[in-house]
Amino acid sequence: MTASQPKPAANSPLTKPQRRYRDFAWAFVVYLILVALFGAWVRITHSGAGCGDHWPSCHGEIIPLAPSVETIIEFTHRLSTGVLGILSIGLLGWAAKLYGIRHRVSVAAIITIVFIIFESLIGAKLVLSELVADNDSVARAVVIALHLVNTLALTGSAGLCAWWASGGKTPSKGAKQSLKVMLGLSIVLIVITSMMGAVTALGDTLFPVDPTLGHGLFDRVRGDLSAANHFLVRLRIIHPVIAVGASVLLIALTTTIRTGEVSAVAKKAAGVVLALVVAQLLIGSTNIYLGAPGWMQIIHLALAQALWITLLITTCEALARED
Repeated sequence: MTASQPKPAANSPLTKPQRRYRDFAWAFVVYLILVALFGAWVRITHSGAGCGDHWPSCHGEIIPLAPSVETIIEFTHRLSTGVLGILSIGLLGWAAKLYGIRHRVSVAAIITIVFIIFESLIGAKLVLSELVADNDSVARAVVIALHLVNTLALTGSAGLCAWWASGGKTPSKGAKQSLKVMLGLSIVLIVITSMMGAVTALGDTLFPVDPTLGHGLFDRVRGDLSAANHFLVRLRIIHPVIAVGASVLLIALTTTIRTGEVSAVAKKAAGVVLALVVAQLLIGSTNIYLGAPGWMQIIHLALAQALWITLLITTCEALARED
């Protein structure tokens, strides 16, 4: 913590205006995650081309007058994103008034707006380049993976904005190097795992699996690896392998934090991370066994976002200097 930053709110109760802003910030995070899940539903229902190759208009119209189901889904998602942009301006304006524009809460709100803009531009790229619906190109897989990285940056900055508004701490330079390395590797592995998860989810959407066919899960995996299959099918095995490796590291990390000399808040956050990792392993395994139905993909993605935000909070608290 630098001398120019105010003392953590943990040492002094939040004022009534600060509590109101904290509640708004967390509500914003929840809405943001819902918008992200809605975006996944657009992919799952093959509705990405619901407005044709037009953006920001829908089939060249401001409001589609005779929409199909796919058009309604895509147009509604665009509206929800627009509302998100408006709310993000309120998130920043309120933070600047309450804390000052240079405060960490305001900075996190600014970064949130930046990544919302990037999110919209990537979405526009997908639509205008027709990398939606049944497109199974390498280009779409790459853009989808980058889209997921941007979404992580967006939800992460919004989550930290809400956490710091709640009185959360920031990392200190004096933290143990070994803990820094473990936390850094965990963050990197989560990002890579999520990128491959996005590509795998695309493959599951375009090349759905019928779990009732074949002789079992292992035969299905062996069949996916056949050179005759599309590259999105052959890549399915990579995500669960990386996910298991990331989970092992996260379990070791949370054990280290919970038995180390860190704050009670850091230990509690690490416990939540551990619970989410176990839940993700169970949900992910079930998702594969069932052939990745849409509703399971949504649950898997929701837990992934919760794990990501909680890991960032754990990082801040575990690396914070004790006062």
